[in-house]
Amino acid sequence: MSAPAIRVLIVEDDPVAADAHQLYVGRVPGFAVAGVAHSRAEAARLLERADIDLILLDLYLPDGHGLSLLRALRAGGHHADVIAVTSARDLAVVREGVSLGVVQYVLKPFAFATLRDRLTRYAEFRAAAGEASGQDEVDRALGALRSPEPAALPKGLSAPTLSAVTRTLRSSPAGLTAAEAGAALGISRITARRYLEHLVTEGRAGRSPQYGQIGRPELQYRWLSAPR
Repeated sequence: MSAPAIRVLIVEDDPVAADAHQLYVGRVPGFAVAGVAHSRAEAARLLERADIDLILLDLYLPDGHGLSLLRALRAGGHHADVIAVTSARDLAVVREGVSLGVVQYVLKPFAFATLRDRLTRYAEFRAAAGEASGQDEVDRALGALRSPEPAALPKGLSAPTLSAVTRTLRSSPAGLTAAEAGAALGISRITARRYLEHLVTEGRAGRSPQYGQIGRPELQYRWLSAPR
């Protein structure tokens, strides 16, 4: 008999992101979405009515901070584990979250593979049962929650330049061509295009042809508001 699915509550105020997270969770074996909430109040109501094992919690909600919801849940005796899915990078917030039972952080934006890895590791941690035979076994159980080292970038790409291209694209709602990105960053059009194509491959950017000029249409790159 297979183990019951881990019941997940998604708390995310952005409807597009919430839909993406729901789709992602549904693609990971052993997990099932038990509810979606777009505010702190809606999450609290769902937690009163449904048995939840894991909360995917956005920290910036329209009616309060996600950690204030978590503090209220702990005070009320709720013991669901939490994976924070957020753009928050304040390490003081991270430390407070850990003290309240946040077992993982996933920084937005992210691709499906990132969330799948976190959920799989959480399932391994949750499946550990019985009495540990010693320190090594305790370490292995806790190690399931630790993330692997970030995947290496393709040859010829550097993390600082990728960060710069990412910031430039995110700050351009109308999108950018490779030539425009290169001019803004002081790099060649070809170099900028390699980084932009990498963001497309990772599901963090989209592209479409830009018509209306003489010659071949240029590709216009846009940051995706929610990961694919």
